Amino acid sequence: MSTIGPESAELTPDDLKNRVAVELERTRQRSIALTDAVDDDDLVAQHSPLMSPLVWDLAHVGSQEELWLVRDVGGRAALRPDIDDLYDAFQHSRCDRPELPLLGPDESRDYIATVRDKAQDVLHRVRLDGRPLVERAFAFGMIVQHEQQHDETMLATHQLRRGDPVLHAPDPPSVAETPLPSTEVFVPAGTFTMGTSSEPWALDNERPAHPVHVPDFHIDAHPVTNADFFRFIESGGYQHPRWWSEEGWRHREHARLSAPLFWRRSGDTWWRRRFGRIEPVPPEEPVVHVSFHEAQAYANWAGKRLPTEAEWEKAARFDPATGNSTRYPWGDREPTPERANLGQRHLRPAPAGAYAAGRSPCGVGQLIGDVWEWTSSDFAAYPGFEAFPYREYSEVFFGTSQKVLRGGSFGTDAAACRATFRNWDFPVRRQIFAGFRCARTPSRDELD
Repeated sequence: MSTIGPESAELTPDDLKNRVAVELERTRQRSIALTDAVDDDDLVAQHSPLMSPLVWDLAHVGSQEELWLVRDVGGRAALRPDIDDLYDAFQHSRCDRPELPLLGPDESRDYIATVRDKAQDVLHRVRLDGRPLVERAFAFGMIVQHEQQHDETMLATHQLRRGDPVLHAPDPPSVAETPLPSTEVFVPAGTFTMGTSSEPWALDNERPAHPVHVPDFHIDAHPVTNADFFRFIESGGYQHPRWWSEEGWRHREHARLSAPLFWRRSGDTWWRRRFGRIEPVPPEEPVVHVSFHEAQAYANWAGKRLPTEAEWEKAARFDPATGNSTRYPWGDREPTPERANLGQRHLRPAPAGAYAAGRSPCGVGQLIGDVWEWTSSDFAAYPGFEAFPYREYSEVFFGTSQKVLRGGSFGTDAAACRATFRNWDFPVRRQIFAGFRCARTPSRDELD
């Protein structure tokens, strides 16, 4: 995989355009694979009211590409202005989209192919400087990330889909022979640089870089596993309101939560449905498909808490030896299969303790890939935030209704994942590939 990092400033315009073209094509191949894997009936079906039909996502990525690359960057005439409202995510909720006069599967494929031809021509002709939208190919990177985000959304739709398995991938690597040094890591108090002002494709909510002081804390060396979560369930964690917030308990009762989504118990064995396969829940993997409320209840039960967003990022980026914040836990170099479980290379999280090469300088593992991780933080603007290039990407979501997730999942592409990347969702959401790790504040005795 190839991503565009700060070193893009050193590339010639032609080299940068070639890198962008590769990213656009690589991303489109994933979209095609996800939609070609099923027949037309599955493409137009709504597999859950939480999700759009797959065919909506397919045409939507083309619509956004037309709006930003063909019309705005390229200054070309609109191809399909008649469908702008149909594929505006703010115009129609997901549950209502099947009732819209959407493009059919073949029309959608033809449309996105036509848009891509126009966008490639724009890329060939445009100067990648002169205004912020095109500087260092930002608009193209925004579209790559947008499509990859929808690819992960489509992957989540595949998980919700009923029927025989249609997606296949090898298993992730087993745990390295050298295990994590401990179950948790101590991160001493101090200031670090949070966010970024130099990442060329960073989105507005990641900007600007700013100093943040973080008190002493401990953080789990790996995400909470299924085995850990078994113990929470067996101890009656879903039956005792003492572990839950008032809001969380109300939701637990209303939704009748008793285990992570897709889990079912038969006798003494927990089973799960994973992309059409029924299998025993593997104890060594990070737990996935849990809501913020479930993660918070587990943390309370364990005598810990969820990390703040700043704690998570410091554990992921801060290098005590240099005082610098890096792009990824392992440094500034792009992700590789040896460092992180990303890009749908595998269709499941890797066992806790895998990817020793991806550990942070603090000794924390699997911060990138495997599962999105809930934090305790509300989604809010950084000091000096400026909406760019449109308010609806981030600003309209700021507030107390959305919780921040960090780190990406096995379904997240490297182009849409870095240690500064911020995801957010409602605290009740479980269909996303989300898990968590815990943190705690040291006792006075530990600090003496």
